[in-house]
Amino acid sequence: QVQLVESGGGLVQPGGSLRLSCAVSGITFSSYAMCWYRQAPGKERELVAAITSVGGSTNYADSVKGRFTISRDNAKNTVYLQMNSLKPEDTAWYYCKAVRSSGSYWGQGTQVTVSS
Repeated sequence: QVQLVESGGGLVQPGGSLRLSCAVSGITFSSYAMCWYRQAPGKERELVAAITSVGGSTNYADSVKGRFTISRDNAKNTVYLQMNSLKPEDTAWYYCKAVRSSGSYWGQGTQVTVSS
């Protein structure tokens, strides 16, 4: 059974930081690219960051460049999203996704709220 379990969300003040984690089981983690998406109330889900299967390449949405960092630990089957300088507009549900040519899998999400 494939499982992607996100954690690390919560309430943080503007300018603060959070680190999201996504623990993956049931697939060969190291053969999947990993992505973080987010969905704010009333908006479509958007890609935030992505990392290749071996972690050699990353890309980011323009709105988070310079503030967010995606990384992965293939030994721990975990992908991370370090979020710094958080803004109210970063408030959303954050989801991880495992992707390869044969298919993809989603996690259940973790909620991030940026508010004073």
